[in-house]
Amino acid sequence: MFVVAVVGGTGHLGAAIGRRLALAGYQVIVGSRDADRAREAAARLSDGLSVPIRGAANPDAAREASIVVVAVPWASQAQILTDIRSAVVGKIVVDTTVPLVPPKVMRVQLPPEGSAAQTAQKLLGDGVKVVSAFHNVAAHKLATDQEVDCDVLVFGDDKDARAQVIELVKACRLRGLHAGSLANSAAAEAFTSLLIFINRQYSVDGAGIRITGAINCDLGRPA
Repeated sequence: MFVVAVVGGTGHLGAAIGRRLALAGYQVIVGSRDADRAREAAARLSDGLSVPIRGAANPDAAREASIVVVAVPWASQAQILTDIRSAVVGKIVVDTTVPLVPPKVMRVQLPPEGSAAQTAQKLLGDGVKVVSAFHNVAAHKLATDQEVDCDVLVFGDDKDARAQVIELVKACRLRGLHAGSLANSAAAEAFTSLLIFINRQYSVDGAGIRITGAINCDLGRPA
């Protein structure tokens, strides 16, 4: 299996994704602005794994990987993507960013580009295939070894890149669904604010989304 870098892998969502991918057999590198912090996080996440997770500074992690997952807060997205831009040319970048603007995180606040994913594509340029995913799954649930009752909507303008990311979602033991172009990512990003509101309003421990209906993912072909 190829190498996956998780930039922002010391955070809750990035760490959870990285460990699940490592358990599925992927070679994983945890990235951080601080290489020592990345190595410390990698050592913790490697507990019980047959192949340990490695840690490195963000640009170094991105340079070694075939696919780069970016799991950072909205406030850090632009700087982190700028830091790794030269290292991800020709690669797939999976952007998980949701444009939450404290303190009003329960209010939808999409950026001028239309979505955080489109902002990422603009920053990285046409030489990078940006796919967005993992917006609506609770990080603390993903960090457990339990099954998570949540679908992951996957957006991207490149059909093959989208399909590769859906395989990563499956490796995390979640159902990934083709959800169309990168512009459609605005729907999932906005829905995150709704889920935060629902969690607080109804005292829910990490509400997610599930698409109903009989969907045969093995037969589904990207449109």
